Amino acid sequence: MKHGANIYKYAKELKCSPDEILDFSSNINSYQPKIDITLTQQMLARYSDSSYKDLKKSISTKYNIKRSQIALYNGATSAIYELFKSLASKRVYLYAPLYGEYEKAVPSKSEIIKINRFKKIDTKIKKGSTIVFVNPSTPDGKYYDLKKLFIYWMQQNCTIIIDESFLEFENLDSLRSQINNYKKLYIIQSFSKFYSCAGVRIGAIFSHKKNIKKLQAPLWNLSSFDAAFLRQRLLDASFDKRSKNLHKMHKKEFLLILENTGLFSKIYASDSNFILVKSKHAKEIFKHLLEHKILLRTCGSFDFLSDEYLRFGVKDVYKHDRLKKAFQDLILNEYKNIPIIVIE
Repeated sequence: MKHGANIYKYAKELKCSPDEILDFSSNINSYQPKIDITLTQQMLARYSDSSYKDLKKSISTKYNIKRSQIALYNGATSAIYELFKSLASKRVYLYAPLYGEYEKAVPSKSEIIKINRFKKIDTKIKKGSTIVFVNPSTPDGKYYDLKKLFIYWMQQNCTIIIDESFLEFENLDSLRSQINNYKKLYIIQSFSKFYSCAGVRIGAIFSHKKNIKKLQAPLWNLSSFDAAFLRQRLLDASFDKRSKNLHKMHKKEFLLILENTGLFSKIYASDSNFILVKSKHAKEIFKHLLEHKILLRTCGSFDFLSDEYLRFGVKDVYKHDRLKKAFQDLILNEYKNIPIIVIE
């Protein structure tokens, strides 16, 4: 499974700058207020505090967990790889489709079993296994109430990895509160998505303090600038509220655009900031929009999906308007409307 749509590759093909492409393949928060950080010579020349005490304090306050329950990494992907290095996992169940790096991170000696969460989410799990569940899921953005499954996994004495990187766009419940109740629970948290900072590589593992001690994250795992940037975002009391209000408005607007095209046989209900669609014309749609310098995420590389699936990130009014005009050009010149089904 390949990751991302590779905006740099397509910019080269189109002979344009990456900045000229509207990247609807990205699921980064479209609200990006300016942040006031001065990159000083001292910041560059001096080692940062390897304990990241101030940043952990801000994360602890924001996520209502203890500093001793936080391990920081150079992005969530690094956190995933480091976590699997520390686990003795003979058998790993992946609730798929999901972020492709999970499969890559599983040690070669471990058995991988993929569960189609669309059709067989209640599949029985062998005792002592490791399970991975992304919630809200990708690429469809569905949020699952995991209470019953979580109890079952605990009864099976499983190591439980829940990726909540897309949780914050809407008011959804987290399993972070279970860290103290079940010591084999790990929460993966990316700060790139909600906090609009894909270039600032910070991810975290939240778990019981004994697990965090065993993980032993490398010294100076984050740059001073990265830590300062995220800390300011976390301390900005207005950012959370403003982001969620804009997300709600933009998502509603974007859904109407997709529905009104008539190009999609399925539009999946999403609980995050991206939307999965299905169309027998997916390849033509992708090609046409790319000619308009609009990039989508194709989903044929995801388990249990095909090339008929596309994913759109929710953006802002300006970008939605450009996409709408490109759709209108496509419909007028090439296709008749296709009846749509919105999946609730």
